Amino acid sequence: MKKLLTLLLACGFALCFAACGNTAKTEETAVEEVVEETTEATEEVVEEAAEATEEVEEAVEEVMEEADSTVEDSE
Repeated sequence: MKKLLTLLLACGFALCFAACGNTAKTEETAVEEVVEETTEATEEVVEEAAEATEEVEEAVEEVMEEADSTVEDSE
């Protein structure tokens, strides 16, 4: 009877240690995934902002050229 109880306790401890050991890896993996997704999203936003800035600069140049030609025509 003592041997059976010892065996059951040993199996129980082994299962507890195995179950507790996997949660840290899962949490680390989840954090790494969130960091990766956030980094990708940030890069996309930066690229979109750069494209928008270029478009605005081109529009400003066009307006300035039109203003210059209007001023020259009125003189």
